[in-house]
Amino acid sequence: MNPVVDAAAGARTGGDTEVDPGLLAAVEQGVRAQAAGQTEHALIARLRDAGVVPFAGADLREPLGLFRTHFLLFHCLYRLRDRLAAEGEWLRIHCLDIGIQARAMAGAGAAATVGTVSAALVREDPLRAYYLDLSTLDHMDAAAVQALLDGFWRRMDGGDRRATALAVLELADPVEDAEVQSRYRRLAQRHHPDRGGDTATLQRLNEARWILLGG
Repeated sequence: MNPVVDAAAGARTGGDTEVDPGLLAAVEQGVRAQAAGQTEHALIARLRDAGVVPFAGADLREPLGLFRTHFLLFHCLYRLRDRLAAEGEWLRIHCLDIGIQARAMAGAGAAATVGTVSAALVREDPLRAYYLDLSTLDHMDAAAVQALLDGFWRRMDGGDRRATALAVLELADPVEDAEVQSRYRRLAQRHHPDRGGDTATLQRLNEARWILLGG
């Protein structure tokens, strides 16, 4: 049994694709605890330390566990963004910057403008539809996730995952955690889909970071 898949599946009834409101509330609380901004890594750690299921029991050392945890978190974040946008707030969703900012409103007439702008931004996000489709978790088993990574990792690996992870981040031992994080941030910004990158490359960077930093 996988706690991430169980949480997503258990939250749905029939054709419902909504996650449990309690999970959304816990994620929102985690975001608001550092509303100015935090990394995905920090938010997952915060939820894990708070005992929020499924993050508290997720196995982040394996590609499938990492993918499922990342996907469910971002699913919750996009659900929250839609709701908060209608309420006059904007949720920034980026692996390096998850935070909430208020939208300036000047009088009742501005509310409609804020809603219109927020709705447009929601529609324009190229990753929104992907993360809102919970059926992705139903189809992404270990083999499917590995298929996204194997062509790359197997060409480079040679049996040493640390060496491969270092190569992904263009680093070499000895290396400090701070340098790993700094290099990850730089490469993730460069390869993010919003900047012309692709999800597969970003996933490889995420996995490499988790391998080197130990979750």
